[in-house]
Amino acid sequence: MNKTLLFVVIILLTACSQQTKKMMVSGNIKGLQKGTLYLQHVQDTNYVTLDSLVMNSTTNFRLGCNLEEAEMLYLSLSEDINADRISFFGSNGNTNINTTLKRFKFDAQIDGGPQQELLESYYEIMSRFKNQRLEFIKEKINAQKDLNLELAEKIQLKIDNVITRSYLYSINFAINNKQSEVAPYVAVAEVYDANVKYLDTINSVLPKNIADSKYGTILEDYINKIKSE
Repeated sequence: MNKTLLFVVIILLTACSQQTKKMMVSGNIKGLQKGTLYLQHVQDTNYVTLDSLVMNSTTNFRLGCNLEEAEMLYLSLSEDINADRISFFGSNGNTNINTTLKRFKFDAQIDGGPQQELLESYYEIMSRFKNQRLEFIKEKINAQKDLNLELAEKIQLKIDNVITRSYLYSINFAINNKQSEVAPYVAVAEVYDANVKYLDTINSVLPKNIADSKYGTILEDYINKIKSE
């Protein structure tokens, strides 16, 4: 087999291999010269690589995998556990991610499926709670510097109120979006330390397909563990 024919065969095999993958993620990493990009998910508390791509003199990428269900996936330029990772809710279909090498995680613009859109809407509201809390913390620090302890205590009550409202929002969000895999994910990732009765409430309203999903199973196991202790 001559070199030209061999090259064509390799390209065709690669294309066929990518076509069989139901979840594809593609995009661009501005500023990347060369390196290896990894597509990962979490299994048994470890990051497991589902696909990888050696990138050389190109900033465009395309990776894929077969998902049994929608779940959180991660893009990373290293398999090190402490590496920066772009997280997104992967589902069958195409997800597009554009970012920069300099601010790999923070510049990520993600155009994904319905689960990703729902999760982004949740984080948008949560960022407002976070900003409110940070503003109150700043005010409390200034009050403490001025030795105004009475004011500092009043501001702390406002901080506590913001935290409580953020928890209630998360719980209601999960209940109102019980038809999505995002619901149990929010419960186990964002409000795992809430009172178990609230987690139980979320778990009780999940339809069977969501309750049997990856995060639905994790949620139920977690609740059972808390109750047994």
